[in-house]
Amino acid sequence: MITSWNVIFKRFAVIFAVVAVLFGIMMLFTYDVIKIDWVSFMGIQPSHRQMRDPLPVPAQSIPIDGPAFIPNMGAPTNPVPADATSIARGAELFNVTCTACHGASGVGNGPVAAFLQTKKPADLTSPAVQFLSDGAIFMVITNGFGLMPPLNENLTVRERWDVVNYVRTLKK
Repeated sequence: MITSWNVIFKRFAVIFAVVAVLFGIMMLFTYDVIKIDWVSFMGIQPSHRQMRDPLPVPAQSIPIDGPAFIPNMGAPTNPVPADATSIARGAELFNVTCTACHGASGVGNGPVAAFLQTKKPADLTSPAVQFLSDGAIFMVITNGFGLMPPLNENLTVRERWDVVNYVRTLKK
């Protein structure tokens, strides 16, 4: 009977040693002591950066809320009256999408502006911006300008016109 207990303990010791070695090998890979570069098909496929180079609009297509402007026909005219509702909506949208760069007062001193080394955001209260037509401001919001990304996918046509109406209230 003593030999049978010795055999059982030896077998448990061998099993425990094998499990400990396998566990140790597994921990080497888990904690990146031994690194393996696994093949990732997402890393080799073509990617599309949404705000930098948006896909062109398909030919002969019209957005659900109607055409924002007709290409090669100049800046559009503002179809939205600058009433209190439009300005309030534009102020809310401006606070969500524009204050990070342009600041709450629109002078170009938002929290992100400090990190922009090459070109600072425009001062929306300056005479140069306020001299622009509503359609020109709408086109800048739609297509972007310089480092400013296009916001045509973030804001609907009506929302962009509301922001234009709000920008008109940011005079010095």
